[in-house]
Amino acid sequence: MTGTFGITDLAHEFGITPRAIRFYEDQGLLTPVREGQRRVYGSRDRVRLKLIMRGKRLGFSLIEIREILDLYDAESNGETAQLRHFLSKIRQRRAQLRQQQEDIAAILDELDALESQCAGILTGRGERS
Repeated sequence: MTGTFGITDLAHEFGITPRAIRFYEDQGLLTPVREGQRRVYGSRDRVRLKLIMRGKRLGFSLIEIREILDLYDAESNGETAQLRHFLSKIRQRRAQLRQQQEDIAAILDELDALESQCAGILTGRGERS
């Protein structure tokens, strides 16, 4: 897709509200041009919005997403620096998720043990759980 897009076009395409797009603009992540009161987004903004949505889906903060996007804009070899930084962030996020997975497994084991313990106490009293 090339050309220009209105805020409603992007909102529909990405399944978000115009308010969310305006928020990303306020955060400096998108830079539409103005035609009177109308915001006009270019292909660059559309790609950035796609990357923002992907980053959010993967659990990255807006600050992390901004760092990745800003690296691309700042570097002459921006894509290389951006990809290296993104790989680092992916590895960090994967480690966080694996730790959360371990924590959840431990909590589930503890809940199972407590449930069995409580059910056993109730059974010993002649009550059903």
